[in-house]
Amino acid sequence: MAENISQDLKTGAIFYHRNPRPGKLEIQPTKPLGNQRDLALAYSPGVAAPCEAIAADPAEAANLTSRQNLVAVISNGTAVLGLGDIGPLASKPVMEGKAVLFKKFSGIDVFDIEVAEKNVDRLVEVIAALEPTFGGINLEDIKAPECFEVEERLKARMGIPVFHDDQHGTAIIVAAAVMNALELAGKRIGEVKIVTSGAGAAALACLNLLVSLGAKRENIWVTDIEGVVYEGREALMDRWKAVYAQKTDARTLADVIQDADIFLGLSAGGVLKPALLEKMAPRPLILALANPYPEIMPEEAEAARPDAMICTGRSDYPNQVNNVLCFPYIFRGALDVGATTINEAMKAAAVTAIAGLAREAPSEVVARAYGGEAHPFGRKSLIPSPFDPRLILRIAPAVAKAAMETGVATRPLADLDAYADSLTRFVFRSGFVMKPIFAKAKEAPKRVIYAEGEDERVLRAVQVVVEEGLARPILIGRPNVVETRIKRFGLSMVIGRHFDLVNPDDDPRYRDYVATYVEAAGRKGITPDAAKTLVRTNSTVIGALAVRRGDADALICGLEGRFQSRLKHIKDIIGFAPGFREMAALSLVITSKGAFFLADTHVQPNPDAEAIADMTIACASHVRRFGLEPKIALVSHSDFGSADTPSAVKMRKALECIRDRAPDLEVDGEMQADAALSAAIRERVYPGSRLKGEANVLVMPNLDAANVAFQFTKMLADSLPVGPILIGPAKPAHILTPSVTARGIVNLTAIAVVEAQAAEREPAAV
Repeated sequence: MAENISQDLKTGAIFYHRNPRPGKLEIQPTKPLGNQRDLALAYSPGVAAPCEAIAADPAEAANLTSRQNLVAVISNGTAVLGLGDIGPLASKPVMEGKAVLFKKFSGIDVFDIEVAEKNVDRLVEVIAALEPTFGGINLEDIKAPECFEVEERLKARMGIPVFHDDQHGTAIIVAAAVMNALELAGKRIGEVKIVTSGAGAAALACLNLLVSLGAKRENIWVTDIEGVVYEGREALMDRWKAVYAQKTDARTLADVIQDADIFLGLSAGGVLKPALLEKMAPRPLILALANPYPEIMPEEAEAARPDAMICTGRSDYPNQVNNVLCFPYIFRGALDVGATTINEAMKAAAVTAIAGLAREAPSEVVARAYGGEAHPFGRKSLIPSPFDPRLILRIAPAVAKAAMETGVATRPLADLDAYADSLTRFVFRSGFVMKPIFAKAKEAPKRVIYAEGEDERVLRAVQVVVEEGLARPILIGRPNVVETRIKRFGLSMVIGRHFDLVNPDDDPRYRDYVATYVEAAGRKGITPDAAKTLVRTNSTVIGALAVRRGDADALICGLEGRFQSRLKHIKDIIGFAPGFREMAALSLVITSKGAFFLADTHVQPNPDAEAIADMTIACASHVRRFGLEPKIALVSHSDFGSADTPSAVKMRKALECIRDRAPDLEVDGEMQADAALSAAIRERVYPGSRLKGEANVLVMPNLDAANVAFQFTKMLADSLPVGPILIGPAKPAHILTPSVTARGIVNLTAIAVVEAQAAEREPAAV
């Protein structure tokens, strides 16, 4: 395999693994260790209490230790990728990589364990002895046939899941591809002929799983380096391979491939010649999974058999069979119910979940991963992309449910729907924070108009909005362009049925909109001729007019152009909510430490004390819509009177105004950012602060401070931004930033709907 890697990639990989510190993993504590009491609780003498609790009831280990979320990735380095038997030490980068994938995709912690042992008996003893430490065992890169023996014996001895991913991960994804390919081809699994090239761990596991799903052993023909696996063959045989031995005189792949419906290749590049493809049945499925060179290249296969469906193990072709599609999520579901094993029912549930997801409209994350193009379900999309964030939402609950139904779950879930909701934290970090907003939006969806209705991100966002029932979307765009892009992006929505469309080139309300614009902005420099032009050409103007006239309930705009120009149109057309002298922008950043709201990140360059008080009180109302109680810090370079600069004095005056107008609000300042975010620091600086705990709303003295803080947090803390949320328009209107994702648009849509609901109840609430 190494000889197929470019020198540039080799150099880059070495640098990647070496810098800024060696390796890909580290261990982080989850509890504070900041003082003597913390140490006493974490270790001696306090740690005796959880030890005694576990000794009395071993099940308490799941509640008192990390065991229920800890997996061992174990290898002896005898079959590492395409490198072969390179030994356990050289396999460590691969095992660390597997650990990173577990953490990235499903939040599971991993210890990678490389064992210098080839003897099956001793290897089994070593691994079995680790059971008290781990909630599950992932066997990796152990050569066949020893891997079968090791897994079989460990599953019999251990009371936790043992999963050889090289076998079962591949098998699950292959089975999902087979299920979908057979549906497209109009064939039944019990009737199809399957021919393999390769009879190692992965190939045999694939066949075993397909048999459990209904394939007939008599219809399966296995070949390997010695040719056909037939009754009486002695070379390179073992008891696992012998299960598929056929009574036949056929000896080569060419002898058995006639009328085959499925070719499963887990062997070597180039073994499937185009001439052999011509012998296969109509609409065949070609699973050419050898890496880096498949048994046949997809372009060769398509040339020989245009009706074929093709999967490879490569990321540069459609239908990539990649184990990361399933193993993190199978373990997630198994660990979360305390499964004692991963059984056939759980694997079958994963197959069904993966196959079902491939039939759904592709997500925006998948499209970004593939340069903006993602295929809808069909020949080019039999299985989901490894980048699809919905995998965990489909697979983990299905696996958990199967574990409970088959009696292997030691901690059954009381509410599977609630469990599925909880998994959104691994998909979109906005999941929990946005949940109250989404729930409220679904109660009474409103009409949301999108100024940039032809943009891919808007179209993908609107697909989600439609599916989740958040709003009735209205897109501003040309019908032919919108329809073409919906088809190109593999979306399923239809104009008129799922959303409405405003065609800027031909809308019957044009004259009325022009008149409304002149009425609203005639004294602000907008002449009748200018109004006619802008109502034809400026989608933000059209959207704002629709909201003003009541044709829409909320506006989302701003993907293109400058924030301030969009803001001016909103001010001129929609105007200010009662009591507002100026608008402000509240931005939410969701970090690993929690959710924080920052104001004003986009609008007022240098607000005075009254303006800061206005925005702070308004921000508090918005934060409560998220189900959070606002805890507000007026942030400054000064700490409770330590400096008398103009900005510090301004923040003190703002606090006085706020306390006069909203005496029940939990707010304090002026204070430095560390005091705002740490109760311990604040207690040392000013013990009598009204603010308790950690602030979740940070109000800055000017636009520079707020925007810089927002951008730094967004980039350096790897935070997820939501917003900006525009505060102060007479009706809901929000201006996106050019970097927003489709998910960001969905989030802001839900916020806009909730604002529209509030405005309907009480106009001043916006």
